[in-house]
Amino acid sequence: MNKLAIELNETLKGSVVDALLSDMGKRLYFPNGIISQGAEAAKDAFLANGTIGMAVSGGTPIELDSYKKSMPSFNPRETVAYAKTAGNPDLRALWKEKIIEKNPSLAGKNISLPILVPGLTAVLSYVSDLFVDETKPLLAADPCWDNYELICCARRNAEFHQFKCFEGNGFNLKALEDAMKADAAKYGSVRVLLNFPQNPSGYSPTKTEAKEICRIVKEIAESGAKVLVLSDDAYFGLNYEDDIEPQSLFAYFADMHENILAIKADGPTKEDFAWGFRAGFVTFASKGLTDEQITALQIKFMSAIRSSVSCSSTPSQSLVLHALKDEAHNAQKKVLRDMLKRRYDAVRAFVNTHKSSVLEPLPFNSGYFMSFNVKTGNAEDIRKKLLAEKGIGIIQIDSNTLRVAFSSIDEEKIDEVYSAIYNVAEAM
Repeated sequence: MNKLAIELNETLKGSVVDALLSDMGKRLYFPNGIISQGAEAAKDAFLANGTIGMAVSGGTPIELDSYKKSMPSFNPRETVAYAKTAGNPDLRALWKEKIIEKNPSLAGKNISLPILVPGLTAVLSYVSDLFVDETKPLLAADPCWDNYELICCARRNAEFHQFKCFEGNGFNLKALEDAMKADAAKYGSVRVLLNFPQNPSGYSPTKTEAKEICRIVKEIAESGAKVLVLSDDAYFGLNYEDDIEPQSLFAYFADMHENILAIKADGPTKEDFAWGFRAGFVTFASKGLTDEQITALQIKFMSAIRSSVSCSSTPSQSLVLHALKDEAHNAQKKVLRDMLKRRYDAVRAFVNTHKSSVLEPLPFNSGYFMSFNVKTGNAEDIRKKLLAEKGIGIIQIDSNTLRVAFSSIDEEKIDEVYSAIYNVAEAM
């Protein structure tokens, strides 16, 4: 094992991070190579800096006019220069401010500076690199986004455990508790991924359910098990009902117990309607971690970035930073969120007034999606017939689950689309 990895592991020794690290997580280190030496040179090389492989003139990266004309107000460092491995420092600091602003319970709590990666999928993948392996399974809801299983099983060769997400009209608290206790008893640790608003169901916990989820996690940590809780907040803030817990559960897990490592995955991708920017953030917190240990964890995470994509896209980071500083940004977001709320209301009104012997809507109250449980027949058959005969595209999550992204359906088409979905299902 590399001596730098050994040093990081020694710093983390005895912490909840140390107990949760995967085989790869223990091996990861940030090399004292081009990036770190380049950072040193950026500070002290006053005559010439020949460290980074960019073409520079007069201290500024060279930029083609064909690029510049599309972003005339940006300077070359905001467009064509390499980004830092962990992302633009100004953007990272501003995103941390925004996280605390949106989750006031975090005020005064010790959370890390967010690290930027190329999309939220990368957050999930790198977290799995650090903490998931053949002896350390990942737990998530059923149904869930199919990429969770792909990352866990195909990339990390780990077991993927699931709990039934819903019971009746709400979140299945007992299933979550039973599944977490089972992993804790067998492995001495738990790695649970909580995605709210959830993909594919479009569900977020109520304030009462959120308190119960926190109770479950805390009690398992108090029993002695090490608990990693990854909050996938890709659709954060897109809530359409008054009883939904408004804060990320990360805000409560951040300083809940020394045996809990809280991780937050978020970004402007869905929150700020910037899907193609591929900009995601990861933030860490734990009651028991020292600043030195948080730094060591961040370095390991940066090594996962460095050993894969090296760094994220500079233009997208610059665009997000400028947008977040724009005084009109929040007002513009509200216009689009209000549009999504109207689409949600139209879907809600339809499913509340139409019954089907085949389709049963899963609980939904937020986000971009809603899903149906297919009670009889096969979801894929319904999907194919809808596409072939009605020209309507929806997603088959599994043989019993169909997902509809109402976010991408114009409000005036919702009744027509959902009528077709119900009619085709009934005719199968």
